[in-house]
Amino acid sequence: MKEHKGIRPQDIVILLKIILLEDLNWHLKDVAEQLNISNSEVSESVNRSLISGLIEDDKRLVKKEALREFLVYGVQYVFPALEGRLMRGMPTAFSASVLSEAFVVEDPYIWPVKGYSNKGISINPLYHTVPGACKEDERLYDLLALTDALRMGAKSNVIIKLLSQKMGIS
Repeated sequence: MKEHKGIRPQDIVILLKIILLEDLNWHLKDVAEQLNISNSEVSESVNRSLISGLIEDDKRLVKKEALREFLVYGVQYVFPALEGRLMRGMPTAFSASVLSEAFVVEDPYIWPVKGYSNKGISINPLYHTVPGACKEDERLYDLLALTDALRMGAKSNVIIKLLSQKMGIS
């Protein structure tokens, strides 16, 4: 087994995408294509996730409860969502549709992406290809927006319940 050098932000994105595939017959190239990440990076990510205990030995089934635990209690410390400047972009965190009805925010949060008229405080996505992948996959968008709320330090039961539901954890 390779030396473990820690988890990276794209590992979270890849694990969430694998959960959404629901079919255990997926291929690395499918994940890579859908996330616009190279095949080799997806392969390395899956290996890091195996070492971290976030995916089963078969490298196909995500350990959902372990991932949820990391997202709820660790992601804000490892990959914090730092507020940037006022920009235009794609709504995320409390401003995304998955949370916008449950939370009222004075200033919306966005991923800085061209082509959007939404104005708000920028936070960087976990990985630079996230906004493009989320345009094509609304379920991934919801999971990553919820993850961003957790990255900002929110520990609301509403967020955790929605995250669990979207991850398929009862």
